[in-house]
Amino acid sequence: MHSTIRKAEEQDVNELSTLFNLYRVYYKQNSDIITAKEFLTERIQKKESIIFIALSENKIVGFTQIYPLFSSLSMKNTWQLNDLYILEEYRGRGISKQLIDAAKQLAKETNAAGIMLETEKTNIIGNKLYPSCDFISYDKNNFYWWQNPY
Repeated sequence: MHSTIRKAEEQDVNELSTLFNLYRVYYKQNSDIITAKEFLTERIQKKESIIFIALSENKIVGFTQIYPLFSSLSMKNTWQLNDLYILEEYRGRGISKQLIDAAKQLAKETNAAGIMLETEKTNIIGNKLYPSCDFISYDKNNFYWWQNPY
């Protein structure tokens, strides 16, 4: 059963923010639906990300959010697939692959160098999903993070 995939628009934010909040809670963040709505609205209004949503049975059942980046080495834009979430009762239906395919199509349309993503080593489902969608684990570089102490 395939879902319909399309870009999210501002009128989708109320429903989408519920899924976005569930996604954040899954990654051990505090529930905050109000800030989730503000965050998503700002990303869409400022065109700072592209959010693809999966619709099934006239409701949003999944989403992926991708952010634009640039590669100096390839001298092209790239995309970062930052968020991917499917409502639990809709998992296992291929919706994740549909959303990833939409991101890949956008990369082709924008002549991007590619799409990067990261996931925790403990994310068993993601670590099976991404290689099945032709993503290659890139372990030539170390990933570092600086936490802003505010």
